[in-house]
Amino acid sequence: MNSVKQYFGFDEAGTNLRTEVLAGLTTFLTMAYIVFVNPSILGDAGMPKDAVFVATCLVAALASLIMGLYANYPIACAPGMGLNAYFAYTVVKGMGFTWQAALGAVFISGCLFLIVTLFRVREVIVNGIPHSIRIAITGGIGLFLAIISLKSAGVVVGNPATLVTLGNLHDPHVVLAIIGFFTIVTLDFLRVRGAILIGIVGVTVLSFFFGGNQFHGVVSAPPSIDTTLFHLDIRGALSAGVLNVILVFFLVELFDATGTLMGVANRAGLLVEGKMHRLNKALLADSTAILAGSLLGTSSTTAYIESASGVQAGGRTGMTAITVAVLFLACLFFAPLAGVVPAYATAPALLYVSCLMLREMAELPWDDATEVVPAALTALLMPFTYSIANGVAFGFISYAGLKLLTGQARKVKLVVWVIAAVFLFRFFYLGAE
Repeated sequence: MNSVKQYFGFDEAGTNLRTEVLAGLTTFLTMAYIVFVNPSILGDAGMPKDAVFVATCLVAALASLIMGLYANYPIACAPGMGLNAYFAYTVVKGMGFTWQAALGAVFISGCLFLIVTLFRVREVIVNGIPHSIRIAITGGIGLFLAIISLKSAGVVVGNPATLVTLGNLHDPHVVLAIIGFFTIVTLDFLRVRGAILIGIVGVTVLSFFFGGNQFHGVVSAPPSIDTTLFHLDIRGALSAGVLNVILVFFLVELFDATGTLMGVANRAGLLVEGKMHRLNKALLADSTAILAGSLLGTSSTTAYIESASGVQAGGRTGMTAITVAVLFLACLFFAPLAGVVPAYATAPALLYVSCLMLREMAELPWDDATEVVPAALTALLMPFTYSIANGVAFGFISYAGLKLLTGQARKVKLVVWVIAAVFLFRFFYLGAE
């Protein structure tokens, strides 16, 4: 036990094993949906759903384990939402590539990702992010979490006339989500340990009585992964017309994961003078996982913003991520049990975390429009385009542009100009997909 405390630095981080395990369980419950959603989305691309389920669990466990053991950060990883939809609906169904070739494109983008990480180029990029954009990434992720959680709870629904509108507040699922939200906020204010987890479990229990939830057993044998294992087609991915696909995978992986790492680490108080001391180790975790995922049979893996719920529950070290990894492995055998936690039970936890993350925006230099406007665009474009990477892109482009137009170009680091140019190239030459 003492060796575990020393390895993860429990005393320095002001935490203990019980808190870390509870935080890991909280994070897992808020992101466990991926083991069901990812196979569904990739299944639309013609991939065998059962094999994708196994691949999703394995790569999430591997990535989170590396993040915990090697980088010692409380950040969990899994196949990314958005990236899986791009894989299935744009690359395969829209552009006509086979899912094997799409996996090949993921593998190539993962190789590029690993190269820029090993040569510390990605670390230079992260450390070159302006302070105002860095703050906005945290706030933007908060807004992104908010729209995800409100949609999952049914509080916000789509509307063809206004894009979004208020959902049906008489729906039992919405009512249960609202009860869960106020329960979590109240318990956390009263400093009750495990407040978020209590809220999630409480709503799940109530869902059996008032939400129509059904129990489908506890244990089941994991399906075979043979139909996707090593079925990637690198030669097909290198064919004409796939450059855009590889570049989009690479850019979204780069800035989605990087933005998430910075935002969650900042929320956990793990940034020292605005920097992550073990950043390159954290970057290697998701870089390696992308390659592993393409070999196993799933789309790109990334750091998960839902890790913020575990951080709010007290997670400060890699033990939180290791707990998530163990639970993903257990999911292979306990899929029916994991499936009973409905989206409206985890939504209140994410909404509460999103509210807390918005306080970072108070640190912005509000009297300097060239700093505040790019920061605001960064934060706003994340939920409004449903993409962390798009928010970061608009932030960099507007930051460089406004500094140039106001005669402050010399204050901008070279890496900012390069990133802004790359995003402009992506949007205007390759398209915004």
